Amino acid sequence: MPALNQITSADRAGSSLTPAQTARVWQQAEEYEGVFLNTLTRQLFSSIKTDKDAMGGGFGEETWRSMQAEQLAGTMAQNGGLGIAEQLLPDLLAMQEAANNQNKIMPTMGAYK
Repeated sequence: MPALNQITSADRAGSSLTPAQTARVWQQAEEYEGVFLNTLTRQLFSSIKTDKDAMGGGFGEETWRSMQAEQLAGTMAQNGGLGIAEQLLPDLLAMQEAANNQNKIMPTMGAYK
């Protein structure tokens, strides 16, 4: 996973994005990857059959597995994950750049003044 300062310095040339905007876009890409990994780990844990004597089974076990999947997915995403965030980042930065530039366009008065 590239460091955020490497991303900001590489993408700053000619960019209208502030470092805070770039950091926020990176955070959103990581969060998106976390959601995907959460779904993946929940499915993984749901396929594991446990002995009711060992884990207790029922609602408590389901709740614990859900929380475990969420924490595992978040940790994986923050530590590089599968690289989904890195793949999404250029497109997300381009979309943010386009949104910044669209807000700078001044409306014309048209033919009538």
